[in-house]
Amino acid sequence: MDAKSLVGYCGLYCGACGIYQGRIKQAVENLKQVIGAYGFDKMMPELAKWEPSLQHYEEFNKVMDGLIKLFGECPSCGNGGGNPDCVVRECCGQKGYTLCVECSNMEECEKLQQYGSVKKELQRIKTTGFDKWLEEMQKKVATGYCYLDEKR
Repeated sequence: MDAKSLVGYCGLYCGACGIYQGRIKQAVENLKQVIGAYGFDKMMPELAKWEPSLQHYEEFNKVMDGLIKLFGECPSCGNGGGNPDCVVRECCGQKGYTLCVECSNMEECEKLQQYGSVKKELQRIKTTGFDKWLEEMQKKVATGYCYLDEKR
């Protein structure tokens, strides 16, 4: 896969995304495995007598399956993954940009406000240069970096 296709229009590196890395899917699968290994799934009707919220286990199990399906595998924003309703993707597409840094209105852009730290990442791309920034991100991910590990 081309490394450049792992960069979202907003400047986030998909390779550092917990969804792209499979962390969310793995966490849910791990929980399902623990529940099954201890037989809790079979004991839920009995356990619900002591903890009433457990009577909703079947619905919870469906939610976990939905999370695996929804967050199971993302091909990256550059390959059609990510949020299909992303306003940043839509805006860049309309303007023919591959990244927000190409836009002269980036600093004042209201669309970027809802995405928290992406402006900071876009500034890094702008000052560092795309190729150098991409190389830095690839190195960080190779050492285990993930956006989920940051406090945002």
